[in-house]
Parts: sequence; C-alpha cells; structure tokens
Amino acid sequence: MNKIAIVYWSGTGNTEIMARKILEGAKENGALVEIFNSAEFNSEKIKDFDILAFGCPSMGAEVLEETEFEPMFESCKAKLGGKKVALFGSYGWGDGEWMRNWEKDIDDSGAIILCESLIINETPDAVGENICVDFGKALA
Repeated sequence: MNKIAIVYWSGTGNTEIMARKILEGAKENGALVEIFNSAEFNSEKIKDFDILAFGCPSMGAEVLEETEFEPMFESCKAKLGGKKVALFGSYGWGDGEWMRNWEKDIDDSGAIILCESLIINETPDAVGENICVDFGKALA
C-alpha cells in the first residue's frame, strides 16, 4: 500500500479543490494519504512517503507561486532523487508552460515522474473534479 503526500498551495481555492479531490480518489483506492498546504510541509517529511503529489497554480508569467510554495519546493528538490512524484495545478492563462518547466525541474532532480501532470483551467467543474479523483486513484 502506497503512502502518499499531497502538498499544495492555492491562492483562489482552485488548486485546493484539485488537491482534495485527488485525496478522495487516492483514499478510495486504499492508499494512506496525508494532505499538506505548502507551509506545513518540509524536506524532512519526504522520507515518510512513497509518492509525493505537488500542486501549485500558474502564477504571473507562468511560474510557481514565489513566496511560499517555491521556497518549500526548492528545499525539497535535493531529496527527490528516486522518489515517485506527480504534479498538478490550475491556470488561468497561457498554455501550461509553468507545468512543462516544473516537469523538467522534477526530471533534473532525479525524481520519477509517475504520470502525466494534471492541469485544469480555472475552477474545476464536475468533469474536472472527476478527473482529479481519477488522478488520485491512479496514484494509489
């Protein structure tokens, strides 16, 4: 049974909705799951989990949130080698460049990208919420 950490930052609530639906799906498939906002997570917790699902929306010029999430994530990168990682987030403009850059960052860290990253434009509707649940099930 996989132990999963879902770590996210959300400014408008869209990425939080995604995180909670991913949690729901992972639990439905029997995983042990803990959810953290980025202020509650640090690199010391990485060793406690088999899978890490990081969620952050696109900010500004398609970058990760710079005040809280990015510093936490940067502190975790050195410990991601060999870990299974999944990425998710919401966006309101652009074409997903922030996610492609983030995926490269994960790949460069030596982590294993577990599945295709999940991005949803704006607030997840019912279909988007179901996609998030399925994403969580796949992680489990």
